[in-house]
Formats: sequence, C-alpha cells, structure tokens
Amino acid sequence: METAKKIYNFLLDFMQTILLAASFFLVIYIFLFRPFQVSGQSMDPTYKNGEYILTNLVALRFDDPQRGDVIVFKSPTDPDKDFIKRVIGIAGDTIYVKGGFVYLNGNRLDESAYLDSSVQTYGTNFMQEDIPVTVPDGQFLVMGDNRPFSSDSREWGFLEREKIIGESLFVYWPVNHMRLIKNPYPENLQQ
Repeated sequence: METAKKIYNFLLDFMQTILLAASFFLVIYIFLFRPFQVSGQSMDPTYKNGEYILTNLVALRFDDPQRGDVIVFKSPTDPDKDFIKRVIGIAGDTIYVKGGFVYLNGNRLDESAYLDSSVQTYGTNFMQEDIPVTVPDGQFLVMGDNRPFSSDSREWGFLEREKIIGESLFVYWPVNHMRLIKNPYPENLQQ
C-alpha cells in the first residue's frame, strides 16, 4: 500500500509539473514570443530559407513598426501564409522606384546595410517605375531583401497594421547562424 501511495504521489507531482510547464509555454507563445520559419528566398541573403526566427509579439502592441524593422505578417494574398519583409515606408511617406533604386520622401534610400550593390529594385503591378505612392495612415510599405524574388508591396500594395503578427527579434536556428536582428537604419531614418 505504501508503494502504491508513493507511485501515486510521484505521478501527481509529475503531471502538475508538466501542466505548469505547458501553461508557461502557452502564455509565452500566445502573448510574448512566437517562432517563425523562413520559407523561400525573399529575404536572402539576410535570412536564409529554413532559418528559425523568434518573433516579438509584445513590442508592436505598444508601438508601430519603424522603417528598417523586419516584421512577420499574414500574407495579403493568402491569409493562411505568414510573410517576412522589411518595412520601407510608414504612414505619410512618399516612395517610388526609379532606375533600380528606392526613393523615400524624395531621397534615394541607402540600403547598403542589407542589400548587395548589384541588387536592383524595380516596380511591378502596384508600384510602377517612377510613379510615387504615399503610405496611408495605419498601413506600411514592405519589401523583401531579395527584390527579384520577393512578393511584396510593389506587387500587392500596402500592408494593413492589423495583419502584422510581430517584429523579428532573434535567429535561433541553425545554431551556427544565431544572431540578434537589428534595425540597420540610422535612428533619424527609422521614424
């Protein structure tokens, strides 16, 4: 009888520990951080296909994304898919592409921190060459870092604030590629 009681107490303690750990994980997953796997080449070489990124769900509940931030959001064309892109324009910005470059509020945008000098940016369906667009309130203009292979705002238009899941924070897999994700823009250009 004593052995059965010990086994029962052990199993009860074990189940309580498992439930506590699961509850803790669930709170973190729902309210704080969520893993995201990069799928495709649209952010290459900054983020490689198959890398896992920890996405901060809290930061964007209190503030909007800034220019240069990398965000995860529901695809505007397929809500079952999540996309990862870089914020290029925020509300009130006027943006256009011309001669392979992005122009932000009349000035050529320096993207050398994350784009190779050989990468050219051209207009498509929504953003046509040398035709400015102004980002409306509550929306953003986003682009992938691998411009020739990215489905982004140039194709489907502005991104609504409600579709944003979170801001990318940390690459955690594969281990040899672990790194913090930092906004490459100078502070005066982020806002």
